[in-house]
Amino acid sequence: MFGKLRPLMAAIWQAPARGLLKMGVHPNAVTIVGTIGVIFGAVFFFPKGGAMLFWGALFITFFVVTDMIDGTMARLGGLSSRLGAFLDSTLDRVADAAIFGALVWAFLDVDRNTALAAMLCLTVGSFVPYARARAESLGIDASVGIAERSDRLVVGLVATGIVGLGAPLPVLTWALYALAVAALITVVQRAWAVKRASDLSPLLPGEKAPGAHPALTVADLQRERALGREEERAHAADLSEAAPAKQGEAPTDEEDRGVSG
Repeated sequence: MFGKLRPLMAAIWQAPARGLLKMGVHPNAVTIVGTIGVIFGAVFFFPKGGAMLFWGALFITFFVVTDMIDGTMARLGGLSSRLGAFLDSTLDRVADAAIFGALVWAFLDVDRNTALAAMLCLTVGSFVPYARARAESLGIDASVGIAERSDRLVVGLVATGIVGLGAPLPVLTWALYALAVAALITVVQRAWAVKRASDLSPLLPGEKAPGAHPALTVADLQRERALGREEERAHAADLSEAAPAKQGEAPTDEEDRGVSG
């Protein structure tokens, strides 16, 4: 849901992205620093509980924003790369694990129910990006679902911050359970998208149907054309040799009868 706001947020962050590029900052550096900031905020603030939950959520939110800035920087500076895409995706998983893992740690001895909800968010939430990545490796677009990463982060951090301001703990507990259920539904939605695409085209990328002829290269085609031209020339030569022989053949009986009649 919140993922649909990415184009708007990218437009908002163009100015700071250009400023960082002018300073010589690389998008990958922003990605790494942002992840370090999220890990520090989660591990330092959340286990302290109380008002620190609010300040931790606020601190983490600031660094989560870098997930939008680094992508904008890469596009504006022409610095997009496979390494950058790999770092962005991998470190997103590290940041998510830090946030929900720190919540498990914070509430393990305080409220086991909340700790379990956070653990479910951490576990089931990790299946969501994996399902999409696996689908894309098969050439299938599975960017569907009701709970993308941005949705889980917004709801989780807002609920954590509200509890830090004094709201009852069940607000966070049931928000985390809701996120876990939404993540599970998202995984099912992506699996269904793969199933539908597989029904239309069950073969893996690069795989050929049984009995199908292998694809010809340009060199193969050129060789086939050359052989075809040689066969045409040989056939024409055979016809030219056969023509004089036919002209010198003796007349048939029918022709003799026609002449004598």
